[in-house]
Amino acid sequence: MVVFFSVGNMNKLGMFPMRLITGLIAHGRGRCSWPLRNLSGVTVSQIDEEVAKLLELKAQLGGDDCKHTFVLKTAKGTRDYNPRQMAIREKVFNIIINCFKRHGAETIDTPVFELKETLTGKYGEDSKLIYDLKDQGGELLSLRYDLTVPFARYLAMNKITNIKRYHIAKVYRRDNPAMTRGRYREFYQCDFDIAGQYDAMIPDAECLKIVYEILSDLQLGDFCIKVNDRRILDGMFAVCGVPDEKFRTICSTVDKLDKMPWEDVKNEMVNEKGLAPEVADQIGEYVSKRGRMELVEELLQDPKMSQSKQACAGLADMKQLFCYLELFKVTKVLFDLSLARGLDYYTGVIYEATLASTVPAQQQNDSAGEEGVSVGSVAGGGRYDGLVGMFDPKGRKVPCVGVSIGIERIFSIMEQKAEAEKVRTTETQVLVASAQKNLLEERLKLTAELWEAGVKAEVMYKRNPKLLNQLQYCEETGIPLVAIIGEQELKGGVVKLRTVTSREEVDVSRAELVGEIKKRSNS
Repeated sequence: MVVFFSVGNMNKLGMFPMRLITGLIAHGRGRCSWPLRNLSGVTVSQIDEEVAKLLELKAQLGGDDCKHTFVLKTAKGTRDYNPRQMAIREKVFNIIINCFKRHGAETIDTPVFELKETLTGKYGEDSKLIYDLKDQGGELLSLRYDLTVPFARYLAMNKITNIKRYHIAKVYRRDNPAMTRGRYREFYQCDFDIAGQYDAMIPDAECLKIVYEILSDLQLGDFCIKVNDRRILDGMFAVCGVPDEKFRTICSTVDKLDKMPWEDVKNEMVNEKGLAPEVADQIGEYVSKRGRMELVEELLQDPKMSQSKQACAGLADMKQLFCYLELFKVTKVLFDLSLARGLDYYTGVIYEATLASTVPAQQQNDSAGEEGVSVGSVAGGGRYDGLVGMFDPKGRKVPCVGVSIGIERIFSIMEQKAEAEKVRTTETQVLVASAQKNLLEERLKLTAELWEAGVKAEVMYKRNPKLLNQLQYCEETGIPLVAIIGEQELKGGVVKLRTVTSREEVDVSRAELVGEIKKRSNS
């Protein structure tokens, strides 16, 4: 018997020496390993009395027989995916990957955890959300927070200066999860990045084109792509009177405008970040502005903004960006001065795509108006020209721009849309069936022939399944064709090919079966 004692439990037992307690337990179990006369005058009756107390306490504590109640569940902020959900995810992944490949990207992979110092200092106030791991063999490690910082480390470590890559993998954030809104602690990111020294805004425009194509192909409903530039933001902060050392922290606060009203954001700037109220009011005037090319022209003529070289450089690039987007036939783009994106590594253009139940009024015309109800960001990214240089021993910079698709939020929306639809969870083209008994060997032979020819085929794992059960299986799982063999078909060298939905049957020669199945599957 093993008993664990807390301080409170020791008080219940009285001030007995530990050697005495050990002896009491051993005596009570009839396994005393040393003579009772060593207990300094303690009688057997006293021992029996104290053993009874110990056994009573053991019963209160639960003892060996009390099993710990184990709740079988996934960890907070994570989830399982059933075959139906995985079929939807696979469809989304295919659309995204096809788009990435259409734009000439190659793929890489990086470890799920990095050295802690690799991730430290790259995410601003969000650094507190990084999962740190216990020391394993002398290295302090953390789970990756995103795919961008590991990508920059990969470029610096391998001395790569030009690459167009995509990366789809899981990342981890110690955030407060909101499962219904697609916010998890473990989730996939789908990243597309262009690294290299190129003319301004051409790669940036292609990243926005990719966002536009993916959201259009997924048919999620109305969406808006908001753009801004960190140089414009920093110039705005400077002309409004924000101290240089407060730029990043104020930027993080502005980034909350999509979740909080302006009054709450201003309150955080003034009361928590120590910004003067009149400075916050000036910022408020600018961050309420939204538009397109005409807003760029307006800000270039603005008496304050025009005095900032940094802001003017950003506005000139923004003007060029809208020209390229027009050539790429990218619509639904809105220049939004409230867009900040809180990550510290952005240096130029930033963007974020949001879905809405109604299209924002600014998207329909350039005048101010009431915006639609947003259902959250589904993509975001920007330019980060200095991140690779932070890892390079000589500080050599590799200009980069990229976008990350918020895949989990998209999955949540797609799952809701598909609730009333029948979703196929396999890609099986044909079930090999038999209409009579004792034809298992022939069914297996035909199935093997189809597999070798590249046909996706199944066979039921029973020696003599009923034909009705085989047909019902096809209807339940969505298998479109059934290849039926019987004694008569074997003699004639044919297979009866049945279309499940129409129940039409036709005899096909064994030699032509593969071609007929592929033709029907393609159609």
